[in-house]
Amino acid sequence: MTFGLVPDFLCSRLTGGLEEVEAAVAAAEAALTREAASEALRRDIELPGALRWLRRRTRLVHAGIAAAIGLLPGLLAGFEPTVSSLRSALGAESALVCLRDAVAPHLSALPPPLGFGPPPRAAEGLAHRPPTGTGPDPPACTR
Repeated sequence: MTFGLVPDFLCSRLTGGLEEVEAAVAAAEAALTREAASEALRRDIELPGALRWLRRRTRLVHAGIAAAIGLLPGLLAGFEPTVSSLRSALGAESALVCLRDAVAPHLSALPPPLGFGPPPRAAEGLAHRPPTGTGPDPPACTR
């Protein structure tokens, strides 16, 4: 039997720790625009890459918080699926680490980086679209 042990503070399917991802998502929620947050957080890469990096983390964290709200309605009822709302609900600065502990029995079903389940699907219409066909070759050049 093979098994792995992931410490409570590490992310699933993302590099770094939960606190780092939480800080990035909190900065994105507090910033005026995603572009401003991306430029401040990832100065080492160009803006399109930084936006993808931040968008992926924000989407995953918000999906994980939304799933946790459904699992813990007594604790998180009435709260928005945001990091700032989660911090106020749990009274903790590292809310994702505390939330992972609270939903420990359900980690296999929760999406990353909080749990170990599959990532949330993008848009439902895109997920079921068949692959693009190859189509005809372009006409040969006649010179």
